Amino acid sequence: MSPRPAEIVADGLAFPEGPRWHDDRLWVSDQHAGRIVTVTATGRVETFAEVPTGPSGLGWLPDGRLLAVAMGARAVLRFDADGPVVHADLRSLVTRDCNDMVVDATGRAYVGNFGFDLYGGETPCETVLVAVDPDGTARVAAEGLAFPNGSVITPDGRTLLVGESMAGRISAFTIADDGSLGGRRPWATLAGATVDGMCLDAEGCVWVACPATGRALRVREGGEILDEVAGSHPGVYACMLGGTDRRTLYLCTAPSHEPERTLAERTGRIEAASVSVPGAGFP
Repeated sequence: MSPRPAEIVADGLAFPEGPRWHDDRLWVSDQHAGRIVTVTATGRVETFAEVPTGPSGLGWLPDGRLLAVAMGARAVLRFDADGPVVHADLRSLVTRDCNDMVVDATGRAYVGNFGFDLYGGETPCETVLVAVDPDGTARVAAEGLAFPNGSVITPDGRTLLVGESMAGRISAFTIADDGSLGGRRPWATLAGATVDGMCLDAEGCVWVACPATGRALRVREGGEILDEVAGSHPGVYACMLGGTDRRTLYLCTAPSHEPERTLAERTGRIEAASVSVPGAGFP
């Protein structure tokens, strides 16, 4: 299958990650630059907030307040009217940087983390997924995950899919009424691929970013690849279905994930391609 090319929407970012479509704009964590930005359909980039410890996953409470992962602080921030505050301190639950996050319709968040020092040469190890209730109470929701990343929740709020980056697989969990997770089961395995940011479409398939390939893949449960979109950089790190009809697939691309290089070069991009099946569920 030959991948379709994406078109460049915006350039000049350091390392774009965690894209979310909200209020007719794409919200993006320019991770290594320590800021959250918004991107219009015409490519205008505006800084929303600075997060010096590195922003990652984004989501919203039912009242419209933004939640954002502060990676190095191992916390979830909440942006109130008078500025950011710590919504949940996760330092007692995780040992390394936090990363992606999905927030459901009630404001409950599920937050991943590295589990090891990615840039310090530590050996990869399994870690936990943390659930953060709307009031900021946090607890371990699942264990034994290989770099949990790119979580999505089905439209009925009953199933959580988690990308395990270091295992090249997507795992599924049943979500109980209290937000606890159970019934872990394999959803898809992508042989030889690293799984990163994901989004869900209305046919129950996921678009998943596979950094080392420079592509986003549309994957059906079981692992069948149905479509591919290629970015202009060697790395595609996250994707999101947005636009007014949620039929625009946005890609976050960069030449590398190394902080020093991406900060020096600032060639990270937002790219886009049209798809036929609209987005669904969360984010």
